[in-house]
Amino acid sequence: MKNEKMQQCLVIIKPDGLVKSLTGNIITALSESKLKIVGAKVVKVSKELAEKHYDELKQKKPHIYGGTINYITGKFHTDRVFVLVYQGENAIERIREICGETNPESANPSSIRGKYGRIHSKTGVFENVIHASDSEQNAEKEIKLWFSPQELTETIYLAQKVKSEVERSVWK
Repeated sequence: MKNEKMQQCLVIIKPDGLVKSLTGNIITALSESKLKIVGAKVVKVSKELAEKHYDELKQKKPHIYGGTINYITGKFHTDRVFVLVYQGENAIERIREICGETNPESANPSSIRGKYGRIHSKTGVFENVIHASDSEQNAEKEIKLWFSPQELTETIYLAQKVKSEVERSVWK
């Protein structure tokens, strides 16, 4: 029997997933994991956010870094993504199995990336419709980057309250 471990996993339905109206199909596939959604929102991806998210890629695979930044910030499709946080036993492994391999051509044809992904012929960018955290360390880093503590329905990491004089928009 596997060692069960409570985990969180950040999932991003990428711009090509939104443009192709695959959000419902992807969430339905992810529901097979029986994990709990503890955060969800649509985000307009700035270059700064994209660069922070893919900072390791810049070092590990610099040849695809620029195309990946262009892809996630909407140079090919839209500048919006749908971001979710799933929580439950072995969440990372369970979500990543449903997503399939990063390269859509290598992914199991019944996985999300196998069904809906492609390699962009002009740029070589993997349009693989979804991102899922690959480790607990990266999940924590990514969740803290994309969500504030109050945007999650459960406290999953230590947080503190601070007073700030930040200007923000409010409804009229």
